[in-house]
Amino acid sequence: MEAGERQIRAVYTKDTVRVYQAYGRNIAEEAVKKGAFGENFKMGRMTWIKPSFLWMMYRCGWATKESQEYVLAIELEREAFDYIVENAVPSSYSEMLGISRSQWEERVKNSALRCQWDPERDIFGNPLNYRSIQLGLRGDAVRKYVDGWIRGISDITGYVKELDGKRKKGIDISGLLPQEKIYPTP
Repeated sequence: MEAGERQIRAVYTKDTVRVYQAYGRNIAEEAVKKGAFGENFKMGRMTWIKPSFLWMMYRCGWATKESQEYVLAIELEREAFDYIVENAVPSSYSEMLGISRSQWEERVKNSALRCQWDPERDIFGNPLNYRSIQLGLRGDAVRKYVDGWIRGISDITGYVKELDGKRKKGIDISGLLPQEKIYPTP
């Protein structure tokens, strides 16, 4: 694999794709209880979903960062995930997009969907030689996400903390991680 290659790796079925988010207690507990995000979730903000478990662990510090102490596994409709990937505007400009910077800026301004490619991480947070996707949703996309695209929400914080404890003791956790596969991009 070439350095910087982009891959979407995820746990998925024919109907759903798992993404991860980390929140504080109020948002997480309410979401798990209701099976949907509730009044504690801020609909007006951009929300980022990540199909890579290890990238989520890097981002939330294995559920230790402030307001990210609870990790949620969210089963998202596969059709919705494909729609998001197909329509997301890259967060940064590149001439490889085949459009001018001003055209890209206009797309970013008008789009409710963003994508960002960041180096995938190993269990210790070290960057790997390929990039994983994060998807940002705002405006109408957040409403669709909250009100229709989600098929299930699970609190996996206990699992995360158990893995982190083993990892810190030097135990090989590679066989205990979610079994992500390369996702066939739409």
